[in-house]
Formats: sequence, C-alpha cells, structure tokens
Amino acid sequence: MYATELEPILAPELSATKARHGFFTRSGGVSRGIYAGLNCGNGSDDDKKHVAANRARVAARLLVAPENLVSAYQVHGAETHVVTEPWGDDGPPKVDALVTATPGMAVGVLTADCGPLLFADKSGKIVACAHAGWKGALGGVAEAAIDKMVELGARRDGIAAVLGPTISKAAYEVGPEFMDRFVSADSANADFFTDSERNGHAMFDLPGYITRRMEKAGIASFTDLGFCTYAEEEHFFSYRRAAHRGEPDYGRLIAAISPA
Repeated sequence: MYATELEPILAPELSATKARHGFFTRSGGVSRGIYAGLNCGNGSDDDKKHVAANRARVAARLLVAPENLVSAYQVHGAETHVVTEPWGDDGPPKVDALVTATPGMAVGVLTADCGPLLFADKSGKIVACAHAGWKGALGGVAEAAIDKMVELGARRDGIAAVLGPTISKAAYEVGPEFMDRFVSADSANADFFTDSERNGHAMFDLPGYITRRMEKAGIASFTDLGFCTYAEEEHFFSYRRAAHRGEPDYGRLIAAISPA
C-alpha cells in the first residue's frame, strides 16, 4: 500500500533557503499493521526497532546522524527549546517548538492531525519546527518559535514558515465549549467555525486559524500546503480517523528541518 522509497513533501519557500527539510508521509517506512509505513513516533506502541529504523531513514535524507534528528516530548503548549546537541540522559524536553542554528542537527515535529510548522530564515542557517494543535496554536506556539529564531539572530521579515499536512475543517467537528474558548479569546475567531450536522457542534478550521495568526506575525512568507491528514489515509496518519475506527493507537508523521 505504501511506497518503499521516502516521499517527503518539499516546500519551495524552504528549499530556497538551502535548509534541508521534509514533511514526511507514510511512504518509505518499515512499520506494519495500524502503523504501516513511516511511523516516527517514539510515543506510539509500535515496535521501537521499527520506529528507530524509520527515524534513521529520515535522518539520512536530511544528511544528519540518526541521533542528531531530535523531536520534543510534546505537551500542547507554547514553550520553545534551543537545540545545540542530541538529547542526553534526561531525554527530550517537554516543549512544542524546537529551534536550532547548529549545523548537523535536525529538529522535528510529530503529528497525526495537529499542524506541523517548519521555519527557516533567509540564510537557512536558523531553523525551527512547531507542533500547532489547537491548544498550541491558541497559546502562540508558532509566534514563540519565531521569537526564539529572532533571539538567535534571524530577521523577522526574512523568515519563511510552512504548514504541512493538518486535519481540515471538513473533518474537524468540535463541541460548544471548544468554540467558546476561541471566541472568548477573540470574537474574530468565530470566522473559523461553521455549524455541523450535530446540534450545538461546529466544524473548526485549524489551518485557517494558523494562517491568520501567521499573516499577523510580521514574517516574510507563510504557506499552507493544503493536505488533510484525515482524508488522505494513503499518505498520512490521523489520530481522529483512528479514534473513529476504534483503533487502539496510531502512527505519527514527522516534519523536520536542518540548517544549511
């Protein structure tokens, strides 16, 4: 069902900076069953050897050592961490954005419906990734990643940001409390909700919400690649799709970037 070769999605805006990157799909992995393909989630119940092999393939594609491809212990927050070396004995930090300017390192974000964001400055020498689920997006994780890049020397107006495969509005039904949280934060957020078929529920446009925030961030460019994790099973893992099917677990996609 899945291609044996890696088939990452590349964004021209990031490629132009010479930073090596990829929004990796399910293709090119060794995992089986519900994890079939390129499952890169250490937090899944997949065979750890399979996950390690999958991550090593991603690292090789990015031209870094396997241990130099790092991802965080994601907690749906807005904290960032600057990466200068592989994780030590304490393991990954509990954050949702990673930034690096260290050659030979690659920072990655794991998703299965939430929004994976990759960033690079014009030189490609300062890069970042962010895990933008609804909590992180609302809390400002993308802006926090940009701020940290600027602290490291990037020009805000020279940063390109790209949103990879994310659950689309057509597949993201939410309850009234969810909508109330967003609208109470900013009444303009009502723009991202439309009534669903269930009374009192709504369909939420997470990519649209992230887009508006990035358009206000003062960066050089923002691109939404427009892929839906829920709808495109052949290419992407989806937490919500797995939950609707009653499956016990789900694979994780990785989006990663390495400085030029």
